[in-house]
Amino acid sequence: MITAIREVRRARGMTLEDVARACVPPTTPQTIGRLETGTRTVSVAWLNRIGAALGVDASDLVKLPERDAPPVAALLDADGARAPRRALTAAPPAPGPGQVAVMAVASVGDYRAGDVVWCDLLTPTRFGEAVNLDVLVPLPPGKFLFGRLMGLEGGHALLLPPGHASRPRAVESPPWMARAAKLIRDL
Repeated sequence: MITAIREVRRARGMTLEDVARACVPPTTPQTIGRLETGTRTVSVAWLNRIGAALGVDASDLVKLPERDAPPVAALLDADGARAPRRALTAAPPAPGPGQVAVMAVASVGDYRAGDVVWCDLLTPTRFGEAVNLDVLVPLPPGKFLFGRLMGLEGGHALLLPPGHASRPRAVESPPWMARAAKLIRDL
């Protein structure tokens, strides 16, 4: 089996030792190196362990012909763009467990038509993690409100929808909300 373990590890900026320590249970850098190079057979259990250590789904570690990852031509920081010291590829985005998506069909606020926002589902006990972030909240019957979570008071979530001249809206005791986690945008 051809894997993308090395490419994903490098894209995440992790060393063999970083991945080995992040595995549960921990393993050795040599083992990770052997799994990367194919000198040791990669099982589904190893893919799951390494995927969890890298923070990706195990399927992202399997090279498929139709999932080419683009090469990274430049690294951008405060000093500008520079060539990477070693060959890197950009890991293709893949949704995580418990994610839902919001698709912008028109430009509104910071979002452009065609943008897709991947959101992490949150239970009410975790709503505080989303304050000052964009969230999706269900409204009865079968409608939603998307906007910046301004605060939580007495069981109400106060959201500011995107766009100028928007007014804050309160949603009483939402059963869940989904916090914006990743923006997918074509340029």
